[in-house]
Amino acid sequence: MWRMFYFFALLSGLVSCEKPHDNFNLASPDGKLSIGIELIDNKLNYRVHSGDMESIGISELEILPNASVAILKASESENDDTWDPVWGQQSSIRNNFKELQLDINIDGVGGKLLARAYNEGVAFRFVLDEGEKPKEANFKCTYNLHKGSNYFAPAGESEPLGPVDYKGLTDYLQENNSNKRNISVPLVVESPDRSYMALLESDLYASNGIDPMQLDIAGTEGKLLSVNNVQLNEKQWTSPWRVILFGKSAGDLVVNTVPINLATPSKLENTDWIKPGKTLWDWRVHGYTAPDGFEYGINTESYFRYIDFAAEKGIEYFLIDDSWYKEVTKGHFELSDKLDLKKVIDYAAEKEVDLMLYYDRRHGEYGDEELFPYYQSLGMKGIKYGFMGSNVYFTREAIQKSAASQLLIDFHDSPVPFTGIRRTYPNAITREYCHAQQDSRRAFTPESFIKMALINAITGPLDMNNGNFDLTGINSGLRQKGPRETNTYFSTVASEAARTLVIFSGLVCIPDAPEAYEAKADLFEFIQKMPVGKWDESQILHSQIGEYISTARRHDKEWFIGSVYNQQGGELNIELNFLETDTEYEVTYYEDTPETHCKTNPEAYQVRSGKVKKDDVIKAILAPGGGHCMWIRPANNGEDSDSQLLE
Repeated sequence: MWRMFYFFALLSGLVSCEKPHDNFNLASPDGKLSIGIELIDNKLNYRVHSGDMESIGISELEILPNASVAILKASESENDDTWDPVWGQQSSIRNNFKELQLDINIDGVGGKLLARAYNEGVAFRFVLDEGEKPKEANFKCTYNLHKGSNYFAPAGESEPLGPVDYKGLTDYLQENNSNKRNISVPLVVESPDRSYMALLESDLYASNGIDPMQLDIAGTEGKLLSVNNVQLNEKQWTSPWRVILFGKSAGDLVVNTVPINLATPSKLENTDWIKPGKTLWDWRVHGYTAPDGFEYGINTESYFRYIDFAAEKGIEYFLIDDSWYKEVTKGHFELSDKLDLKKVIDYAAEKEVDLMLYYDRRHGEYGDEELFPYYQSLGMKGIKYGFMGSNVYFTREAIQKSAASQLLIDFHDSPVPFTGIRRTYPNAITREYCHAQQDSRRAFTPESFIKMALINAITGPLDMNNGNFDLTGINSGLRQKGPRETNTYFSTVASEAARTLVIFSGLVCIPDAPEAYEAKADLFEFIQKMPVGKWDESQILHSQIGEYISTARRHDKEWFIGSVYNQQGGELNIELNFLETDTEYEVTYYEDTPETHCKTNPEAYQVRSGKVKKDDVIKAILAPGGGHCMWIRPANNGEDSDSQLLE
């Protein structure tokens, strides 16, 4: 997997036999980013420059509260290698950074501070040596940001926060007269010059006895504080990486490879069984009546229909959600009498469709030691795990145990973000670190989708359940688990198709009925042809938080492009400068029509074909709340360019 180009250590002359320096500077490989580390009053401080501009002013770093720090030794090294992920937004990732290692003494506790500078971001980590140390600690990092910045952050199963100014952050934390509310990661910072930063962490896997990072204000405008509460013992302890990403646009942060480069390399010797892909899902279809009069529910015949459609369309998985069991006791599932699970399993095997099963921890303590082997014994390929809680240790254990049983795992219901874990355990295929479609039977707006695509997605793959085609039926209240309030789900079918590409995931869960997709088979083609998780490269072509996003992904010589606009609608010029020279391409457009509107006419769309070449500019016209998709591949002579309008 690893292709090492070169690795060398540079002793930087920072060490003095008599007294080490208290001031250090580390530049990124291209020299455009730099970190300054300084000891002030026996406390560690840092600052970050991007070009000639100070992006983060002098700010504190701390691991043991109020402790005095002495720097004993310093060394610098550089790394430049390339590695291939099992699946992801890129098929090959360059890991190029410079690292400063400071050997330190913290009130008698030995350890190291590691600082890394990449071309696209910087990171810090503490390592404490074996030996006696306080039982409790706080990994604290402050950020002294520019005044006048705008801020954005995830908000659980609600629309993300932002844009807000510093006072808006304060008001958010004090909402309902409670000071216990924190800011979730990543915090995206839009600086006054319209450049972007993201504050988050990576490689929680390597840190024991720690809570997830939380952000808070720190008293004066522009100053923020991040904290992990830590339980220590006498063993060596490693903190997560504090990560600061930089981008010229918000979209740059979503495809930034620094967080996954910082993660612990894969712990799995064999990954052949890990297959990213698409899955049908039953939960949101209950109550849907097909054109032949059949009503979908939790029963064997419904599941046969999903499996038949998946087999016909080449969809890898079918996910069975809650209610396949009635009761859970330790070591035992009492199966539902609504369906014959054994028949469903056998039928899926016959049709060569893999199955995944849901588990709701609130229903009973089955016991994870037995849970994952039991799912494996049923022939399942994965588990959708609900209501685990924000527990780092428990989440890590579940990922490891599911891997031991060769199961993919999809975390739901406010999971730990665990940025970078897909490198360490590639079976961690996705998670609902977002407000999924119709979550809690609410719906969400195009604006909230675009926010999540440019904020929550920075932490890694998301399970958002995009891709509904029967928008009129869902909005009319014809589903048992549709939005509680009718006509509140604003989207278009072209936007729904685009969203399945825009949101990166190793498991793209499409939530509508087979008949809804078959009725728009020409539009469904975009989803069907999309090679989920097997991308060679990914680019965000246009991005403005809450307004629009346009994403391009390449597999081999084919490109898939998806764009989404807010309720204003608009135009995006898609420059095809990434295509190969002297090659003609066929393109299929899946798009809104002039009559399409997310509220009044959501199912109007058109599919048309044509030819394109490098440096062509496609004028994508998106309806209010609409979308636009393109499938581009090297040309085969003879395809016509007819356009067909459908509604």
